Amino acid sequence: MQTPINVLILCTANSARSILGEALLNRLGEGRVRGFSAGSYPRGTPNPHGISLLADLDYPVDTYRSKSWDEFAKDDAPHMDIVITVCDSAAGESCPLWPGQPVKAHWGIADPAGIGETDAQKRAAFLHAYENLEARIKAMIALPLQTMNKDELQHALAQIGSMAGATKVAIAQAAI
Repeated sequence: MQTPINVLILCTANSARSILGEALLNRLGEGRVRGFSAGSYPRGTPNPHGISLLADLDYPVDTYRSKSWDEFAKDDAPHMDIVITVCDSAAGESCPLWPGQPVKAHWGIADPAGIGETDAQKRAAFLHAYENLEARIKAMIALPLQTMNKDELQHALAQIGSMAGATKVAIAQAAI
């Protein structure tokens, strides 16, 4: 793989986890890894709790938007090296054919948008999802991405997907 390595994070609505993942990839990737996000059925706007968390963590939030994965299946779209699903429903959907046949992995993480009734509980759920994604992305970035073959990368990404906080689907896929 050449630098930068393009990583697409997918979630059905592209409003919470995938946007958090995009932000983390772009910050932690430090130019070596570039993050993008999309959804199969985009909600249209990012979840305000996720955007608020990112703003409080000093991310520039004005560029995040909920978009369709179709944008990244076009010939003129950035070439993706890695595609990661972060919600179990997106992992089970039939994805578009991605140009270049990127490595695919599933990192199932509970949807923070459905957790909590109070603002403090919702904030805690988003922070928990952020921390789970941060741990996975740090583990991925620590890999020798440029020298790994597709099979090695696929295996490593699946193992990362089964880290603490993984959904049962992500754990099962890592065991395959």
